[in-house]
Amino acid sequence: MGTPMNVEGKVVAITGAARGLGQEFARSLAAAGAHIVAADINDCGETVDHVTAANGKGIGARLDVTDAGSASAMVEAAVAAFGRLDALINNAALYGALHGGRFDGIDETEWDACMAVNVKGIWNCCKAAVPAMREAAVRDGSGGSIVNIASLAATYGMPFGLHYTTSKAAVIGLTRGLARELGRDRIRVNALAPSAVVTEGTREFFGGKLDRALETIKAGQTIQRNLMPADLTGTVLWLVSEASAFVTGQTIAVDGGTVML
Repeated sequence: MGTPMNVEGKVVAITGAARGLGQEFARSLAAAGAHIVAADINDCGETVDHVTAANGKGIGARLDVTDAGSASAMVEAAVAAFGRLDALINNAALYGALHGGRFDGIDETEWDACMAVNVKGIWNCCKAAVPAMREAAVRDGSGGSIVNIASLAATYGMPFGLHYTTSKAAVIGLTRGLARELGRDRIRVNALAPSAVVTEGTREFFGGKLDRALETIKAGQTIQRNLMPADLTGTVLWLVSEASAFVTGQTIAVDGGTVML
């Protein structure tokens, strides 16, 4: 008999939690009994309200993932509120604000900002979170879990958004290398690679081309409907729980059967 997908009492920090996927992760994990640290550069008051409405416990934290000190403050807030940190979901990313186009037309400043948030930001948050996760694992023998949000952009090779595609490919490499480093600490590191999720960020990125883009993406899938935030929550719940205790270094495609890894 396998280990149940139980996250009751686990303390989970979620970056980019003010809206979209991060907010949905917070709501669903809170409903399953996890304690939530909702972190974002924007206010997370609405997300904390969703956590409370799901009969969960949560706090908001202001987080600039490009600033290592800000990432450390997020972890300190988690430990101060709940006494521990068990899981980190690295969801924060530059996406909706980016401008698509041919690779040689991408603005250099935007390229650098994309790498700073989408890659360095995960590195900063992992550096901040791992010591607290190690302590929790030593204290009670539990395992920690880091879930990095990659993208179909990397696994498929999305054109006309090379800064975003490249940053998400880096997330996959970071996930694999870090998984090898942290296995001895009983901390698992995995990535999710979703197709375009119907969120505010996706609407902003595609703009007036949204409907055409969603139809094109759907047409390439085995399951022919567009991905909604709730479609990812089961996989995240599994990865945070001990049901996935022997799974690390993996990139799990949640893309309706577009790229079969």
